Amino acid sequence: MCGVSNSLNYLERIARHYALQAVMHDREGNIGEAIKYYRESATILKKIIKLYPDNGLTPVYKEWIKHYEIRARELEKLRSGLFVPAHGKQEDEDIDSLIMTEKPKVTFNDIADLEDAKRAIREAIVYPTRRPDLFKVVGWPRGILLFGPPGCGKTLLAAAVANEIDGYFIQVDAANVMSKWLGEAERRVAKIFKKARDLSRTGKPVIIFIDEVDSLFGVFSSEVGGEVRVRNQFLKEMDGLQDKENDSFIYVIAATNKPWKLDTAFIRRFQKRIYVPLPDMRARLQILELYTRKIKLADDVNLNELAKMLEGYTGSDIRDIVVAAYIRTVDDVFNKYKGEGDVRPVCWNDFMEVLKSRKPSVNSDVVKVYRSWYSKFQAL
Repeated sequence: MCGVSNSLNYLERIARHYALQAVMHDREGNIGEAIKYYRESATILKKIIKLYPDNGLTPVYKEWIKHYEIRARELEKLRSGLFVPAHGKQEDEDIDSLIMTEKPKVTFNDIADLEDAKRAIREAIVYPTRRPDLFKVVGWPRGILLFGPPGCGKTLLAAAVANEIDGYFIQVDAANVMSKWLGEAERRVAKIFKKARDLSRTGKPVIIFIDEVDSLFGVFSSEVGGEVRVRNQFLKEMDGLQDKENDSFIYVIAATNKPWKLDTAFIRRFQKRIYVPLPDMRARLQILELYTRKIKLADDVNLNELAKMLEGYTGSDIRDIVVAAYIRTVDDVFNKYKGEGDVRPVCWNDFMEVLKSRKPSVNSDVVKVYRSWYSKFQAL
């Protein structure tokens, strides 16, 4: 069937929604709700890995699962009065667990278009890492902020960087920094950067990737002193990276769907602020070609015409539409031929039927907000 429950895009959105709900309840001290949502997010991510084992982001999802489950266990202990903040060796082991041991399979070649974003990343990270002698006089950017609508490739871009350079990839999110213990969260931030500095002394570059950065370092109307201290600790660490005497290859890549939640002091630390927009006509065609390359298409399928019809859809939306169209051919195998034989080619009508019930996941008014923010803070 082509129901929404089989959609990778849908499952990813649900997993992120649960994770953000968990962080919100964690921040507000609603321990029971936070535990529930951390575990539900981990469950959905496990389902994604099982259903889509070849997904290039599988290593990233495994890291998220690990972080959410650890935080849920911490909160369980906190609720029962048994939780003791990690110190010394145990805390170091906690930080070590953030280092991604399995590289994502995603490369820049797997990401359709986004050439401006790829160029900016190469200029900020790949070129200085390979030829530091060319940057001794002026230095190079250490902070990259990726922002834009969900489903347009921000996480894919960050994951692809890990394959562009031979280095370490440290994945950070609110789940592995949050703590209700006074001083614990800012100490974890300091430890993460200390670990990055230690790793960089091996001569390899270090990427610190912070997904949904607004949920961790954004400004909230009801925030308390601890959240301010955590944000200030992060800004202090970023300032250390920008020091002209610092020649280590440590980079911070942050991704957000809500850049307007970040204050100007935070934004200023990211010299590269890259808008990852909805795909244009050229990008939509590339995405369609990318996701249909292993699928048999009927002669009546015109990908160029289909790309024109998909204006306003995200990259994830388009992937979802291709999957749904293909599943219609699988339906025929079971409904018409009792599960026997091969799938027929995907035809034009399959795409048209799918589009009757598939609308863009991003509202056009929201896109205007992104463009407005970009016009104010752009820094490619």
